[in-house]
Amino acid sequence: MPAHPRPLSHPRPVPSLVVIGAGPRGTGLVERIAANAPELLAGARLDLHLVDPHPPGGGRLWRHDQSPLLWMNSMAEDVTMYTDDSVECAGPVRHGPSLAEWAARVRDGAETIHLDPGTAAEARELTPRSFAGRRLQSAYLSWVYDRAVATLPAGITVHEHRRRAVRLSGPRDGRQRVWLEGRRQPLLADAVVLALGHLDADPGPGEQALASFATDHGLTYLPPEFTADSDLDALRPGEPVLVRGFGLAFVDLMALLTEGRGGRFTTDTKGALTYHPSGREPVLHVGSRRGVPYRAKLSYGWHGEPPPLPRFLGPAEIEELRARPGRLDYHRDIRPLVEKELGFAHYHRLFTAHPGRTAVDWQVFEEKYAVCAPGSAELDALVSASVPDPADRLDLEGLDRPLAGLRFPDGEALQEGLRAHIEADLARRHNPCHSPDLAVFLGLLSVYGQLAPLGDIGTEWHGFFSYLASGPPGPRLRQLLALSRAGTVRFLGADTAYETDAERGVFRARSVSAPGLGVEARALVEARLPEPSVDRSRDPLLRGLRGEVRVTPAGLLAVHPEDGRVLGADGVPHPRRFALGPHTDARSSGAFARPGTNAPAFRQNDAAARALLRLLG
Repeated sequence: MPAHPRPLSHPRPVPSLVVIGAGPRGTGLVERIAANAPELLAGARLDLHLVDPHPPGGGRLWRHDQSPLLWMNSMAEDVTMYTDDSVECAGPVRHGPSLAEWAARVRDGAETIHLDPGTAAEARELTPRSFAGRRLQSAYLSWVYDRAVATLPAGITVHEHRRRAVRLSGPRDGRQRVWLEGRRQPLLADAVVLALGHLDADPGPGEQALASFATDHGLTYLPPEFTADSDLDALRPGEPVLVRGFGLAFVDLMALLTEGRGGRFTTDTKGALTYHPSGREPVLHVGSRRGVPYRAKLSYGWHGEPPPLPRFLGPAEIEELRARPGRLDYHRDIRPLVEKELGFAHYHRLFTAHPGRTAVDWQVFEEKYAVCAPGSAELDALVSASVPDPADRLDLEGLDRPLAGLRFPDGEALQEGLRAHIEADLARRHNPCHSPDLAVFLGLLSVYGQLAPLGDIGTEWHGFFSYLASGPPGPRLRQLLALSRAGTVRFLGADTAYETDAERGVFRARSVSAPGLGVEARALVEARLPEPSVDRSRDPLLRGLRGEVRVTPAGLLAVHPEDGRVLGADGVPHPRRFALGPHTDARSSGAFARPGTNAPAFRQNDAAARALLRLLG
């Protein structure tokens, strides 16, 4: 019998993964792909496309091309891109150096990397408790990216595209098409990850009204944006500028408009800081809802027994919250658990590290504390009887709104009052006698990690966390005090209202802290990043998905809490589209994290990487 001809064999197409965004979040995902691929890809081939107009590693926000005056707000020892034994993930833990450890290796010659002279000098001088400049962090992130790519299995080929992704299309059950700016043909992808980071956004209705008023009256209005990208030349020397926002964006603005314009600080023999203006600075009148800057970073390390966290807000409580019908209400459902957890961390530290300031044994207090409802009279009575000094009791409301109920007779009294507040905060945050504050910080990190699976819970928790746990370095607040004494920065107070005066053609600001004080100016700056929003995002790809995806009430892209798959408008996860980062309702506190904190971003990256590799393998 004649032999049947053997059918022609066609090579199987190489699967393709497109990651849009090669900043810290995209880099972290690549590291997790490298860690999990030996198990899940089983030697198969993969084309990995990384799409970002900015250099990989740092991306836009952490690019090298920004002022050396801009710092990180975390100590070098508290910044890592690597998993450790605290991270609860299915993939393998791959230890790597923190920013401080990496800088030491560069300094000792263990790592060879090209740095410009200024960044190299900073690396040589960096200590674990230093606050690195963003250029040095950019170099660290670039090194992490290069190392992650180098550790990918041989079958994975990386393709970098220094372009902007502008459109995503394709059927649920077929290859996706990613259209790049300036390219006629799309990238074909079996899976796509949106790791977009912080994005520009169109102004909201209130911001649009202020921008239109500025245009009509020849004024200057700077909307929410990344401060390093703002056109600050429009802010004229010597003229008043109203600033809305007292967080980290304000600190950047303050640095760029003072030292960035030729001013300088000097320190006398007693350590007092004095600012010497160049004459090119505007006068910054800053206000916000709280009316005070974020709390200073704690300057001391942990010693002794850590609080056993989570205690009252852990996986069991999160599962119970997720099982509740309807939308969760932060004040009703979540805040009581947050307060109970932070109180536990505070008092555990007070009783175990400073027992002389308590009236009962910890075991007695803990047993009674466990059955008291947050904010209840029973809890207040327990704390009053067990902690004699009111200054040792945790007052979250007082911490959050320190100017509530305070009224100052005039502007100068307000300036003195705010300087006293900042000085007291600095003194406390640098004094280990107040180490329960550090325990609360650890409690905040624990709570943040636990709340991540709940998705969009509103903005109040994120604002409170940033205010207490993500404040500026102490040296920045000492600079702020010097600028205040020099008259270059003026404080407006709490609940600051920003208004327009059509008759005079100016912006106005006033606050409840000094009822008789009002300031007018021809410039207004929004010192904050834009709120993440699918509808208002200026990213054309993300906006192009409207109607196809589920958007939360806060405007975030809804994703599956376990692996980051994008939810369709019908609530069904898309099998080929994933999203990670601040534009999603699974956003975490940052793409990099403090070591030993079971960081949500690392857990999310690992889960997404494993889901992608299973799909593509």
